[in-house]
Amino acid sequence: MIAWLLTHAASTRFAVVAGVFAVLLVLQLRMPRRGDHSAPGRYVRNLSLPLISAAIVYLLLPLTLVGLATLLAERQLGLFNLLEWPPLIELAITIIVFDLAIYWQHRAMHELPWLWRLHRLHHTDLDFELTLGLRFHPFEILFSLLCKALVIAALGAAPLAVLCCEILLAAFALFSHADIRIAKRWDQVLRRFVITPDWHRVHHSVHRAETDSNYGNLLSIWDRLFGSATEQPRDGHLGMRLGLDEFRDEASQRLRGMLMQPFLDATTPTGKNDKPHA
Repeated sequence: MIAWLLTHAASTRFAVVAGVFAVLLVLQLRMPRRGDHSAPGRYVRNLSLPLISAAIVYLLLPLTLVGLATLLAERQLGLFNLLEWPPLIELAITIIVFDLAIYWQHRAMHELPWLWRLHRLHHTDLDFELTLGLRFHPFEILFSLLCKALVIAALGAAPLAVLCCEILLAAFALFSHADIRIAKRWDQVLRRFVITPDWHRVHHSVHRAETDSNYGNLLSIWDRLFGSATEQPRDGHLGMRLGLDEFRDEASQRLRGMLMQPFLDATTPTGKNDKPHA
């Protein structure tokens, strides 16, 4: 069974994540938190980005992350391949380290101007709902894959653990962006451990201090541990404005404008200017 999953890792990941997407879409339609989402064209554009990214990744990268983990296992490279670890402990450590690495990658993309150019497309959306979890520039996807590859190489993570991480982190990227109404008491319990939509929505606020907070993907402990947690938006979840003020025009929301984001000059949310110093 494990051999079959690894042989069909890409299709397995797609099937599971597509299933999660479908379930969250139904929940979003039946129990929205904010509702009143934008026109269908926005959904088409957001869903086009992962397809473009997948094509670029396929053409440029020789190995998938699972393929890299398999190669490392065959050559006995990386921490887990040098020491005997119980599989469940290895899986838990892999998930935790992956999530911590993604936290710092995300934070760096807000603090370093050249990385913000790759990431800010994700923040130019004027809405907050499920497809926002797929709205990433292809350049950011490539950078993220390289960061994950470094983590896998250092850990020597097992191929199955890598597949589980990819599925789990992708599922939470969708869940944390879904416009789903969760009872306050349940949200308060969940956010002690994992990222909820209400927790992550703060990160898409127009207010700089809120944009530069709540970076987590899966576990909320990192934001609390490293001082980047904002519990609630100052304007309330129903009244808060989303997006970036400098990219609210129609041209910025078209697919061409979205793909051009890294090449445009603007001010970062941290107050640093993207233009190179003279």
